[in-house]
Amino acid sequence: MNRIDRLFQEQKGEILSVYITAGYPQLNDTLPILVSLQQQGVQMVEIGMPFSDPLADGAVIQESSQRALENGMKLELLFRQLENVRKHIHIPLVLMGYLNPVLQMGMEQFLEKCQKSGIDGLIIPDLPPAEYEEKYQKLFLKRGIHNVLLVTPHTEESRIRWISELSGGFLYLVADAATTGARRSIGDHQKEYFQRIQHMDLPLPGLIGFGISSRSTFLTACKYASGAIIGSAFIRALGEQGKLSLEQKVEKFIGEIRGESGINS
Repeated sequence: MNRIDRLFQEQKGEILSVYITAGYPQLNDTLPILVSLQQQGVQMVEIGMPFSDPLADGAVIQESSQRALENGMKLELLFRQLENVRKHIHIPLVLMGYLNPVLQMGMEQFLEKCQKSGIDGLIIPDLPPAEYEEKYQKLFLKRGIHNVLLVTPHTEESRIRWISELSGGFLYLVADAATTGARRSIGDHQKEYFQRIQHMDLPLPGLIGFGISSRSTFLTACKYASGAIIGSAFIRALGEQGKLSLEQKVEKFIGEIRGESGINS
């Protein structure tokens, strides 16, 4: 069974998924961050594949992507870093990024490398669902890798139902039609959208992403979905200057989201 499916089967609510940018803050930080997140009880991690033109991302993730590229991160290197990841990590791992680098490698070769690395799913925002269904769905199914699709507040109900049938693992509920980035609160119009999704009784669980940045916004999101995805706020915390080690930054941030105080000495 795919690890994503197992997660949603075993845990019905308050699932915390965290986005990281591969190769940020330092080139070889990806695995240590994964280990730290798992130790802090994060149930799933999305690993961002840095790209030079990340159109759907806000300033924080764009900056981390640029920094990672300057550090020397490339797709081939990321797969080398992930070769032995399953010796250390048992939680689901999802690669998130843009279609161009994937196609440069070749979809079949890319999916083969994902399977060998123990990747459970992909999120490719600029891969149209119709193109996925027509060209690539059989390749994903062959490798046992979920393609997680996104819906937004502007997605029509009939299209939401189609995307939910086509998506694998879970449905990514984009909280805001704007780019990624931390928000202080979840507005009434967003809650109405989440309620609309709830009432549709879709076949897949949903995770809410874009704008989840604090314990408050995380708990609010969990009222309407199986959990939430935190990206920009975590990336910002990793980039903060100070005396805290990488592991301490992870512990502090996740502790705040979970409502746990302090850093263990």
